[in-house]
Amino acid sequence: MATTTTSDGTTISYTDHGGDGPAVLFSHGFLMNRSMFDNQVAAFRGDHRCITWDERGFGETRAEGPFSYWDSANDAVAVLDACGVESAVLVGMSQGGFLSLRAALAHPDRVKGVVLIDSQAGVDDAETIAGYEGMLHVFGQGSDEERAGVFQVVSGLILGDETLAAEWIPIWDGLDREQLVLAGGALLGRDDVTDRLGEITCPVLSIHGTADQAIDISEGEATVAGVPDGRGVVPIEGAAHAPNMTHPEPVNAALGAFLAEVA
Repeated sequence: MATTTTSDGTTISYTDHGGDGPAVLFSHGFLMNRSMFDNQVAAFRGDHRCITWDERGFGETRAEGPFSYWDSANDAVAVLDACGVESAVLVGMSQGGFLSLRAALAHPDRVKGVVLIDSQAGVDDAETIAGYEGMLHVFGQGSDEERAGVFQVVSGLILGDETLAAEWIPIWDGLDREQLVLAGGALLGRDDVTDRLGEITCPVLSIHGTADQAIDISEGEATVAGVPDGRGVVPIEGAAHAPNMTHPEPVNAALGAFLAEVA
């Protein structure tokens, strides 16, 4: 059952799946919600305290205005506070990784480790940003037909799986236009934290799909190489941008090994 807490005037919806083991906080990607980690929760809730949450603009959490991933990092810590968790391993997919790195920078005492799933420390190039700006315009002002077409393209980038696309596209179609624009502003306006990677003292692992067209695996490699305690990159062969959903077995194996070392 979902519970809520407040962070800087925003009501954050989360689920504490319980358990007495080391805590793991899962942070989802753009357009997704906390349910994208159902496979991981099922695999780890026996030995770990798994916590999932909806970030601003998605699921049951509404953005009250413009925000940044530094705000989202504070939201993540607010969820830990609400759960009475002193520190946790942060697992973040795409934008969930963006905020997890920022949480490790802003709240180092609260983060035992970071697992990036198809994420990075840097920002997109100008051409990619321009393409995303076009998508964001359609999300906010396009016709239903235009939105449907963009969602179909995005499903290929994120999921690369027709069965999952059939499940998620109706969810995306039901998202509030204003909320998408606010969330998109955080995505496109994020800062580059590459130069600050040396400040992250906790272990960092990257799990990355080899067929990811949104963030190339080389970006995951560069991010892990930039931290003092990088634990390498685990390639997920043939996976697109959300391998924890499409290839849960190898992702869970890599995550489990990391948790055994760090948590």
